[in-house]
Amino acid sequence: MILRLLGRPGWTRHPRRPRCYRSAAYRPLRPWQVREWQFRWTRFGRRGLDPAEVQEFLDRVAVDLAAAYQALGDSRHEAARVRDALRRWQSTQFRQRVNEGWYR
Repeated sequence: MILRLLGRPGWTRHPRRPRCYRSAAYRPLRPWQVREWQFRWTRFGRRGLDPAEVQEFLDRVAVDLAAAYQALGDSRHEAARVRDALRRWQSTQFRQRVNEGWYR
């Protein structure tokens, strides 16, 4: 605010990126949570869901969720491997240039 009032050149405010709002209580579902989820029975005289069909659906969701978490873990592992390889390559390039006299 003060820099803006002083009119300093080069001062810009970075716009905020839109983000998805999530409360602090939000916890992502894990596959085991989906598998163990129990639906409440409906009251007497009302229609309900077929328990076998619901369980089959929950199993399918849990399998897909497990695959997504596995893919996420694999991609994080791959990103870490690439970062480490890049650091090693940068270090060797720097050492070579120092030995060649670029940084004296």
